[in-house]
Amino acid sequence: MSAWWSAWFGGGDAAPAAPERWVVLDVETSGLDVARDRLLAIAAVGLRVDWSRRRLDVCLGDSFEVVLRQERASSRDNILLHGIGVQSQRDGWDPVEALRAFEAFSGAAPLLAFHSAFDEALIGRHARQHLGRRPANPWVDIEHLCAVTHPQVRARSLDEWMAHFGITCPRRHQAAADTLAECELLQRIWPAVAVECRNWRGVERLAGRRRWLASG
Repeated sequence: MSAWWSAWFGGGDAAPAAPERWVVLDVETSGLDVARDRLLAIAAVGLRVDWSRRRLDVCLGDSFEVVLRQERASSRDNILLHGIGVQSQRDGWDPVEALRAFEAFSGAAPLLAFHSAFDEALIGRHARQHLGRRPANPWVDIEHLCAVTHPQVRARSLDEWMAHFGITCPRRHQAAADTLAECELLQRIWPAVAVECRNWRGVERLAGRRRWLASG
């Protein structure tokens, strides 16, 4: 997924700084209502960002996936979408332990997701319910970064952006597969992001330009 990257960014003469760790994630839910629907699963993958070399690497060994135990399974149509069956939902992790495990995995790392407001709301609501607190991590929406770095592309959904860049996903709407597709999308736009930014705060500011595009 990142073999082509070295062609863009080789080593330089500058002394390397300690790479930052970011986390890309995706969730599966019982529906699209952030106030009522249930969090079924979380998948996440760590990234290492070396600003001195303008390099972003996906760390497959730094990954996380959990299914949260459900007292009642989601609907048949919902199961057909994400593939988490009735027994898998009933045999999942206790929500408290699942969310603690995700909290330990993510640590203080910035979190990124495609249409991240949805993921942030679902994880935040369930974390508050089961742990008594919401994650304090900063979030950035990958779609916002796509839009501001490639304003000429008329794409909005993840499928549209994947099609634009020729990214394939073996199993869409499965959290781990979607997370890897989002990582690849982030790598495809990274050269444009790295030109604009020098740190995470710069990435936040860049993503913040999306609202000006939307109102323009």
